[in-house]
Amino acid sequence: MENAKGLVFKYGDNVDTDVIIPARYLNSSDPNELATHCMEDIDKEFISKVSKGDIIVAMKNFGCGSSREHAPIAIKAAGVSCVIAHTFARIFYRNAINIGLPIIECPEAAEGIEAGDEVEVDFNTGIITDITKGTTYKGQSFPAFMQKIIDAGGLVNYINEK
Repeated sequence: MENAKGLVFKYGDNVDTDVIIPARYLNSSDPNELATHCMEDIDKEFISKVSKGDIIVAMKNFGCGSSREHAPIAIKAAGVSCVIAHTFARIFYRNAINIGLPIIECPEAAEGIEAGDEVEVDFNTGIITDITKGTTYKGQSFPAFMQKIIDAGGLVNYINEK
């Protein structure tokens, strides 16, 4: 897997799928359309400021709420290369892997990294480097089979390649 590197957008605890992609936009399944509304109910400026490769860092229970796949799809389509959180809601975690969005649980990184920091994530080792502060954190590295799913762009693509 290729490393992720970008600027950080930071959020708190219990960021639910309804603020990641508000229900009023679920009439579309087009990733690019969903991306235009990503995070808009929690951060109106997110979509105008996010650049390809940027990283979301959040605290506990990121992706809680409804089990819609639209949430990780919107994040990925917005150009986010990785989400780092203290913890993830389990269904969000599974949906993110299923659609090929890399996510890493690392409580220390979630606490220490701040909005606007430049961060790099090595998915092979789980090492998260806050380039801005010169600090490193050890997150969970992905098992090889999960890396293959993410590299393929998600579970359906991975299965179709087989």
